[in-house]
Amino acid sequence: MEQRTTCCVVGGGPAGMVLALLLARAGVEVTVLEKHGDFLRDFRGDTVHPSTLSLLDDIGLAERFARLPQRHVTAVQLPLGEDRSLVTIGNIGALRGKYNYIAMVPQWDLLDLLADEAAREPSFHLRMDTEATSFLKENGRVTGVRYRTADGVTGELRATLTVACDGRGSLARDLPELGLEGFPCPMDAWWFRLPREEDDPSGLVGGLGERFFTALIDRGDYWQCAALIPKGTDAERRAQGLDRFMAQFTEAAPWLSDRVDALTTWDDVKLLDVRLDRLRRWHRPGLLCIGDAAHAMSPVFGIGINLAVQDAVAAARHLVRPLREGSVGLQDVRRVQYRRWPTTVATQGLQRLAHAQVIEPLLAGRPAFGHPRRAKRMTELVTDSRWLNRVPAYFIAYGALRERPPKESLR
Repeated sequence: MEQRTTCCVVGGGPAGMVLALLLARAGVEVTVLEKHGDFLRDFRGDTVHPSTLSLLDDIGLAERFARLPQRHVTAVQLPLGEDRSLVTIGNIGALRGKYNYIAMVPQWDLLDLLADEAAREPSFHLRMDTEATSFLKENGRVTGVRYRTADGVTGELRATLTVACDGRGSLARDLPELGLEGFPCPMDAWWFRLPREEDDPSGLVGGLGERFFTALIDRGDYWQCAALIPKGTDAERRAQGLDRFMAQFTEAAPWLSDRVDALTTWDDVKLLDVRLDRLRRWHRPGLLCIGDAAHAMSPVFGIGINLAVQDAVAAARHLVRPLREGSVGLQDVRRVQYRRWPTTVATQGLQRLAHAQVIEPLLAGRPAFGHPRRAKRMTELVTDSRWLNRVPAYFIAYGALRERPPKESLR
């Protein structure tokens, strides 16, 4: 089968769904291909930062979003104290504005909201259980994708523009002309769940164990737990036994010691191979990459989702007019990368700094910043200065550059 659309969005994650909604509201025919049958995936990033909250307000979805189950976090903390106690490095609650917090919301709830809103537009089409398998190319230009459905049906979807929003496993990353550049990462991540009690702490809670750093995300009736471990040590640490890890874990979070028996098998602990990379080129004629397809982010500060959403907003603003006119040139997709490149580089630079100066030393059992006195000075510098404390808070909240949706997409 062969069909046509104006914009084919590959991947129904946050970037893909935001882009599709904004384009559909502007009257652009857009088709989203999502390989899964629903949005229910465990252990996705679920932090919705002020930049995304402001976008939802701009497009009239703030009230509906506010009704979703969520927890609010107003500070970002790292174990930089002399006794490895948590120190606030970004007080988001001190920022001016309506949204001075991070909303912890299951990503599937956000995606369901976006999909439901987009479905109101006659030019929006969402195909679940449909996986893009390769690109269609004619005369050096990407002209759409080949796809396969869950029940084995294959076909072709031709498009004026194809946007890769399919994450770090994107088809586009196999194109050598886009030039994938990777950076060292000192850690991998284990994800698992533990029950939550009413008198537990709330929000986002961190701790430091023996060669691992933990972040606990409040999900209401359970904790979504992340343990950052030294890169490549998954097999070695699993061989030491689950009981040993849980004993170490409860040293970092002693208030969870009464429920570690809830984790009975390593099958319940999922490994995330942490990567930090980016494409040198996000485009070729007929193709644009955004979000994790263009730049895989570290989980540090939880800003990957929000960076991807801002990519989508910038892409919509630059592409609405040429898509409505039916002709998208190379200069149109190139403008999107020019707009988003500085923010991507700055964000990844901050994450690389956190890797080198904080994460890697702590996972190796050394003090952050190379020496306890240096760590103390850096901590005091940030915490004692009201201005310096707001700089990382603003960057985490909004990134280096705030994006506004196209006026055609506003309601």
